[in-house]
Amino acid sequence: MANLTKIRGNLAHIITNPFIRVLSRTGITPNVLTFTGLALNIAAAYTIAVGHFFLGGVLVLISGLFDLLDGALARSKNQATQFGAILDSTIDRFAEAAILCGLLIWYMPKQHTLEIVLIFAVLTGSFLISYVRARAEGLGLQCKVGLFTRAERVIVLALGLLVNQVFFVLCILAVFVYVTVIQRLVYLRKQTRKGED
Repeated sequence: MANLTKIRGNLAHIITNPFIRVLSRTGITPNVLTFTGLALNIAAAYTIAVGHFFLGGVLVLISGLFDLLDGALARSKNQATQFGAILDSTIDRFAEAAILCGLLIWYMPKQHTLEIVLIFAVLTGSFLISYVRARAEGLGLQCKVGLFTRAERVIVLALGLLVNQVFFVLCILAVFVYVTVIQRLVYLRKQTRKGED
């Protein structure tokens, strides 16, 4: 799992590096990128709610790029702060919930019960992934492991929207968000046992 975290970090660096070279020469702040990403997520949620899944998928991918860039720009400009990290994480949770609520608005009038249940399951699991990490960090433990962190969830959901296979993608997410929760709990159990020993 440590190797996966390293690979994920290297890929993020490769993707963001060309953009950061340009952005670091401008007056754009990390917070501008954070709130731009949030605006794009809200636009994506509305687009999905009215049934334009392909455009919604495009907006989700673009907003995901902004999510990568804000932290990278903060580090590049030495503007990273504890509050900035908290704000970014909070907005990430809101953005993810907005996208899933957009899907919920689309499916509820059609009484697609299974899709509605899957959306609630994915939303709960996604919040649990973040909660476990936050709770661990509050106790002084690092916990970035897991198959389906936010980046993977964004990519998979966007691809499902782009190819109009939302039900299939919701099934995948509903399984792997809980796999990730279990992975993090197992990892933390091992870490706490080491500390106890």
